Amino acid sequence: MGHGVKINTTGAVYSDMSTESVEGGNGRTVTVTREAASEALSLIESQGLDTDKAGLRLFVQQGGCAGLSYGMRFDHEPEPDDAVVEHHGLRVFIDPASRNYVGGSTLQYEGGLQGAGFHVENPNIVSECGCGESFRT
Repeated sequence: MGHGVKINTTGAVYSDMSTESVEGGNGRTVTVTREAASEALSLIESQGLDTDKAGLRLFVQQGGCAGLSYGMRFDHEPEPDDAVVEHHGLRVFIDPASRNYVGGSTLQYEGGLQGAGFHVENPNIVSECGCGESFRT
């Protein structure tokens, strides 16, 4: 079973995974599932942002009991040193430092009775806290 963190939202679930990717600092790629892209695009549009320019920023930050945690937010445009990748129409922005931690990961969207949310499936994780909100590589 993989490791990750959930960011609670609501939305529909689909099934296909993108073959588009960005190479991380460890030489492995980052992918986004169709359902994650679809949900993120809906949220971007609901905030009145232009999906041709705006995107989802995926980043790693210090925090949590295991040392690192994921962050996600919508940005109007990428920073000059960001990796910018498009998955199923969704632009994903990843800064250089975060690429070292998320290479090989898959951004998913999961629905369920306990809530729905985005989840980063990261094969680089060696341990995580009991609640799954933070990790160590």
